[in-house]
Amino acid sequence: MPLSSADLGQGAVLAALVAAACAVTAGFLGGRTGDYRLVLAARNGAFAVAGMLTLAAISLLLAFVNHDYSVQYVADHSSRSMPPQLVIAAFYSGQEGSLLFWALGLSILAAVAIWREQHRLHHLLGYAIGVLMSVEAFFLFILGFVSGPFNRLPGALPDGQGLNPLLYDGGMLIHPPFLLLGYASVAVPYAFAMSALLAGHTDADWMRATRRYSLLAWSFLTAGNLLGAWWAYHVLGWGGYWGWDPVENSAIMPWLAITAYIHGVMVQQRRGMLKVWNMSLVIAAFALAVQGTFVVRSGVITSVHSFAQSAIGPYFFGFLAIVVIFSVAVLLHRLPHLKDEDRFESLASRETGFLLNNVLLTSVAFATYWGTVFPILSEAIRGIKATVGPPFYQQVNGPLLLLLLILMGIGPLLPWRRATGRQIQRSFVIPMAIAGVAATLLVIIGLRTPAAILALVAAAFAAATVGWEYWRGGRARMRSTAEAAPIALARLIARARPRYGGYLVHLGVAVMAVGIVNSSFYQQAREFTLPLGTTGSVGRYSLTNQGLFETREPGAHVVSARVRVTDSEDRAWTLSPGKVFHDNFTNQPASRIAIETTRLEDLYLVLAGWGDDGSISIVATVNPMVVLIWAGGWILLIGTLVCLWPEPTHVVPTVTVPMPRAAPAATVEV
Repeated sequence: MPLSSADLGQGAVLAALVAAACAVTAGFLGGRTGDYRLVLAARNGAFAVAGMLTLAAISLLLAFVNHDYSVQYVADHSSRSMPPQLVIAAFYSGQEGSLLFWALGLSILAAVAIWREQHRLHHLLGYAIGVLMSVEAFFLFILGFVSGPFNRLPGALPDGQGLNPLLYDGGMLIHPPFLLLGYASVAVPYAFAMSALLAGHTDADWMRATRRYSLLAWSFLTAGNLLGAWWAYHVLGWGGYWGWDPVENSAIMPWLAITAYIHGVMVQQRRGMLKVWNMSLVIAAFALAVQGTFVVRSGVITSVHSFAQSAIGPYFFGFLAIVVIFSVAVLLHRLPHLKDEDRFESLASRETGFLLNNVLLTSVAFATYWGTVFPILSEAIRGIKATVGPPFYQQVNGPLLLLLLILMGIGPLLPWRRATGRQIQRSFVIPMAIAGVAATLLVIIGLRTPAAILALVAAAFAAATVGWEYWRGGRARMRSTAEAAPIALARLIARARPRYGGYLVHLGVAVMAVGIVNSSFYQQAREFTLPLGTTGSVGRYSLTNQGLFETREPGAHVVSARVRVTDSEDRAWTLSPGKVFHDNFTNQPASRIAIETTRLEDLYLVLAGWGDDGSISIVATVNPMVVLIWAGGWILLIGTLVCLWPEPTHVVPTVTVPMPRAAPAATVEV
């Protein structure tokens, strides 16, 4: 009997588990004994894990592409009528495949990090490989013995069930991979942090070397959360983009922790401070990433995003407990080696700003964590499963996020160590003036909600700070080099990419804040039933029911309404919100949202129902400035790419200097 792709994949998973176990043993022994031969063996084992998981992933993809419905996972998550791109995306659409994708992503990232740092951090490499491969071994155990994607059915089915209707969307191709890679990539800085503690080398070398991996993890999590918000907005049909759902919370919490860590690292590298704090943050980020994976896959918390109840929940809970206990124990053991080298000299300093930033970020993360786990604790203690909805998060996190926005405007303007009165006056006068003008204009145009005005002014202040910093830096370079403005600005960014890329990130957040505030405070929504030929209105739009029509698509039929829209300026167009009924999920229709963006506001239509007489029920929402959320997200990601862009390599010339005959010639750098 020929070997099938599923058999090959299962064998690759088990082989990867053996290689990971060997790498764990060799890595920890090599780190403890200093025997670099063991470290090299562990390195080769990590490379083997990456190779075997790549083979397993290819095997699963082949099973999907070939419609091998003898594999249960393939039969459960794909069908012959699905578009090819969604058949491929079905790879990570379910529990087993997403865990394989998680393990594959970590194995590749780990292999790259090990290869790049094997010389620079050779004294930490053994422990780092041991930690990374321990994480891999856990996932491989789950994939091999608890929840594997290669389990076979007694016989091949003629067709598969297909994807959940909510997943029939282009967002399926981009959101899950980025989020899963975000969870997995947090393990790399965590592993090197643990290796520094285990080896007793608690200086900042590991941090400088692995800064890029922290930024990469942050980038994946940022993209994953942004794409998730975009997907929810145009697929779920409730008119919003973030509902503080438990799974959404589980995705944002490690992002908050790694954001705080990236800011704290700057203080440690510059002043030798916040060492314990930074170690705690990187530990928390990884623990929260594991918890996020646990929450969505265990079914322990009810969510529109989560999988059903699963047997892997106890395994993940046990692994999370081991991670926390092990990490805290190692940190406490090395506390005497983590003393700060300096102290805060003034409240008016950049390091104080970074510390306040960290306090606010961790406060938001803690509040979100508490709201997420409270229903579980309530059920366990009182037997009543309480619910924590968006009002809790808005009331608690809203003021904290506002303070963060204000601090984004203040922090970059403060110098290190201590700011003088003259420095504060010179740095703050322009951004504060712009914020004052913004406040005046908002009142003039008719805004009367104090919270919204304050948040928009804070966003204007933060954006003005970014513009002012670019202006000051560009002007100083133009004066010193006589370069033209575009050249001076480009070279300014190239010479200080982390700084000016970070400013772009701040600008992106400020632009997003404008979109979030406007769409939250000034959204207009109306639900009405329109008989055929009648008109209703919402905001400045009139909606006329022009009838229903049905279309057939592969594996589904669609019922749509034809709605003629006219605005206050007599411009007219047609939108067609609808419902999609997939052949395999006839009782679970998916909404096809109609969205039209005009003048920075979205007209958002959802077909809620219809009658035999041609009448339709429409939920119509006007969302102002939602487009700025996506535009700000692009600015934010561009800023991240600037930070991640490799520094130019400078070739150091060498000169061969003749030495006395008793010794060979030596090569000396000059």
